[in-house]
Amino acid sequence: MFNWKKNKKNSDSSAVKKSNLGTRIAELFGKSANLEDFYEELEEVLISGDMGGVVTMELVAELRERVLKDKLKDKETILLEFKRIISKHLITTHLVLSKDELNLFLVLGVNGVGKTTTIAKLAQYYKNKGFSKIVLSAGDTFRAAAIDQLKIHGERTGLRVVAQKHGSDPGAVIYDTIASAYQKGDELILADTAGRMHNKKNLVNELMKINKIISTNLKGRGEYKKILVIDATTGQNGLQQAEVFHEAIGVDAVILTKYDATARGGLVVAINKKLKIPVSFVGHGEGLDDLSEFNAEQYLDDLLAI
Repeated sequence: MFNWKKNKKNSDSSAVKKSNLGTRIAELFGKSANLEDFYEELEEVLISGDMGGVVTMELVAELRERVLKDKLKDKETILLEFKRIISKHLITTHLVLSKDELNLFLVLGVNGVGKTTTIAKLAQYYKNKGFSKIVLSAGDTFRAAAIDQLKIHGERTGLRVVAQKHGSDPGAVIYDTIASAYQKGDELILADTAGRMHNKKNLVNELMKINKIISTNLKGRGEYKKILVIDATTGQNGLQQAEVFHEAIGVDAVILTKYDATARGGLVVAINKKLKIPVSFVGHGEGLDDLSEFNAEQYLDDLLAI
């Protein structure tokens, strides 16, 4: 028999400070009458927490197997086992810049996720790491506001911005940025891209064109990463966005914006497990320094209210 209520008081008090998803999982141990009820309710909680139906069912099935095989009974042991199961599927990456060649980050994402602001945060992050020769590329030429916003961030961070007029060819902007970066000895290009065009096909075609330009001009002469920015509060829409961009040109890392301990949280697991795309950073505020490397251990503790 499960010791569901063994430490319910303590778990509830600590869960208040954790994620909404973690709080709900902790509460299951106090109200589930038996194992089957617990598993069913756990699946509902995880799905509502943006983990997705298929991923949730696979994880809970693995938990069932481990509980049965190892005869797990108390809450702490079960939570730690579930943490171990999820941790196997988490993928993180640290975007370390090469000091010997030009680095280029093509920053992707739909409109409204905080893409341009994230570029400024990345610029500040790498400036703090000792990289001073950073240039911003205004590759989102479809929105005049995006060009203006990037120029403002360039002023805030004290960095050069390569831009053309609204409606210009974004591929040409990024080509010019690469050429000038080599000429001036820059270390990092942070390139903005459009998040929405007339339809998904147009957006994908444009990104494929830009990807080809970058790959051709950096071939053998630089490090190239495609970084996808996702709003952590968008739920399964975030997973769908990741699928579209990853299928189009391949995504090397994800940055989550609007992330805090109260977020539903399961989106990270869904992206990692289903698409095998690692998470590199989380944005958690409006300031230039409000960008942190993703910490998988802390994420899991918050997710499960441990």
